[in-house]
Amino acid sequence: MSEISKIEQNLIIKKIDNQTVNISINDNEMLMSIVGQFDQNLKHLSKLTKTDIYFRGNSITCKGNKENTNIFCEAIKFLINKYILTNIIEKGDIILSVKENIEIEKSNVKSFKQLIKTPRKSVIARSEKQSDYIKALKENDIVMSLGPAGTGKSFLAVSVGVTLLMEKKIERVILSRPAVEAGEKLGFLPGDMKEKVDPYLRPLYDALYELFGADKIDKKIESGEIEIAPLAFMRGRTLKNCFAILDEAQNATETQIKMFLTRIGENSKLVVNGDPSQIDLLNKSHSGLIKSREILKDLKEIKIIEFDHNDVVRHPLVSKIIRAYQKKSTDDKS
Repeated sequence: MSEISKIEQNLIIKKIDNQTVNISINDNEMLMSIVGQFDQNLKHLSKLTKTDIYFRGNSITCKGNKENTNIFCEAIKFLINKYILTNIIEKGDIILSVKENIEIEKSNVKSFKQLIKTPRKSVIARSEKQSDYIKALKENDIVMSLGPAGTGKSFLAVSVGVTLLMEKKIERVILSRPAVEAGEKLGFLPGDMKEKVDPYLRPLYDALYELFGADKIDKKIESGEIEIAPLAFMRGRTLKNCFAILDEAQNATETQIKMFLTRIGENSKLVVNGDPSQIDLLNKSHSGLIKSREILKDLKEIKIIEFDHNDVVRHPLVSKIIRAYQKKSTDDKS
């Protein structure tokens, strides 16, 4: 059965008049997931769509102008589709349901084509570029992604990498990044090498634990199936049967990125992620991320994805902050 017919099976929409629409959802568990605890999801939808929403029994009534009630109805279709695919509605889905229908003006949600199922949750693309990125991570041997914080560069790469590991399509996931942060150097940090590098890889750990659970991930780290290594330790190695992620690549030089990419071996995928606006190197001109993008952009085997503020999936304010800083940078240059 197609996703559209599944939506129709669970949804009845009745237009009462030009400003009122009544929606009935047949599946009670689906209904309660969409409504949210204490009707929080409906309250959020009401604010986002500028409509008045009333909920009783298995019926939702929406009142507002024709355009906004249409957006609300398409948002409900989006959420039903999301529930059918993942059996869960998350806070971010409420924002996405409205954003998708305002900006793309259709409810079949192309991003649902790229779905990653992990033990603790299912991950969907939340923008068209995220959809392209997940597709590239699955199909290309080398992927580069550039863009601001909050666009899912690291989170999605970890999701795909560890899923391939769980499916035994690869033998290891390697997480790496340059050890450059606020002037500190590895030698001055306490502990063994793993303890020295761990603070730099905290965002990747957060993604691993959220998607797969701390116990499962810690066991895989102990067994060596998930390896944590600073970029400098990649030199001289050949990476076979693995999924390797170089995170925060804006803090790597052109030579370092070249060294990492040329480690690729049989049945391996390499991912290079970075945000050109957050370079921590003392001499920012030494960053090799943008240089590497220009050098490699014509190689069809390498997929390059460039995110912008429209792809930010954290708090909506993050996108506005990024736009404000970009405007300030542009104004300064002019």
